[in-house]
Amino acid sequence: MSVIYPSGFRAAGVTAGLKNSGRPDLALLVADDVCSVAGLFTTNRFAAAPVLLSRVRLQKGTARAVLVNSGQANAGTGAVGDEDALAATAVAAEALGVDAETVLACSTGVIGERLDLAKIRAALPALVAGLSEEGGTAFAEAIMTTDTVGKEAHADAGPFRCGGAAKGVGMIEPDLATMLAFITTDASASPEALCDLAVEAVAPAFESLTVDGCTSTNDAVLVFASGKAGGHPVAAGTPEWEALAEGLFEVAGSLVLQLAADGEGATHVLAIEVEGATTDREARAVAKALANSPLVKAAAFGGDPNPGRILQAIGSAGVEFEPSAVQAWIGEVLVVDAGAIPVDFAAAVRKPAEDAMKQPQIRYRVSLGGGHGKGRAVGCDLGYDYVKINAEYTN
Repeated sequence: MSVIYPSGFRAAGVTAGLKNSGRPDLALLVADDVCSVAGLFTTNRFAAAPVLLSRVRLQKGTARAVLVNSGQANAGTGAVGDEDALAATAVAAEALGVDAETVLACSTGVIGERLDLAKIRAALPALVAGLSEEGGTAFAEAIMTTDTVGKEAHADAGPFRCGGAAKGVGMIEPDLATMLAFITTDASASPEALCDLAVEAVAPAFESLTVDGCTSTNDAVLVFASGKAGGHPVAAGTPEWEALAEGLFEVAGSLVLQLAADGEGATHVLAIEVEGATTDREARAVAKALANSPLVKAAAFGGDPNPGRILQAIGSAGVEFEPSAVQAWIGEVLVVDAGAIPVDFAAAVRKPAEDAMKQPQIRYRVSLGGGHGKGRAVGCDLGYDYVKINAEYTN
């Protein structure tokens, strides 16, 4: 169960020949009616053509469908890329029999490559014909690039259902969004309310994620609310609002963990929590510094509980704190105390810390002192395959 778990949505995925691998590469998610949609997009100044198009079309807060292709990012393509994004959504709209202004676009793949409109046009009849309430998995597979598995999630949220699908294993360093993610609910929500829910419940989950510190040109998170569950539109401060926010966060959080686990060449998920900072923003900065540190990530890959890696990352985060107040744990093992590595580290601490690093999910916890700020980050280790995958990406 995925994006089609809530009622009011159909999805499909097909092979259009956009990828050399011959794997599925064109996907469509369609709501039964025009509905509220919220979007969170990359802050990269070289935002891709589909990002620019979807931003404009979402100014009214509603849409009917999103066309997603993998294989060509349609980023760094200039004015012709903008024209290609418009043309692709126009063809999709015609095949669906809907207004082109209600069709959004997302692309992923090699930056600098234009869309192959002829192949998209040829594949659309079969794509539309394949739309169904069982098409979530096909959708999740067709949006993949170097992913090894599809990412899907669902949750019950009081009287509502929530679902989602995402792709992405590299070039992940979000700023309000990450990779491509699509979240649906059958709750009724105004465009303004859904936007607030996206910022409140969805953005924090995705903001915690990093794989390699690189913000993609194509990052987008789209949240659709079909309203098919019935009832009044959700309102802030009500039990229905809280239930929906919890469900959206659960779906987003599940997708984030799946994205980290499938990070290019990854063998461990890094779950990092920071407390005791002056502000939440500063705590998050320290958590992201740890998650992004190549030294911390490489040590995690090798199972090396080197506290020096942790200290250097904390100290380089650009946050003010008293070093002598810092503590750090790997799992439940204290590896930094009062800002120093325990004198008996080699004799008494190293072995239990190594054991903690054998888990699929390695937990790091840091206390910066007595402040109330808290933050988290989710990442993955850095292994040999990451270099291999990215060194040969366009070969």
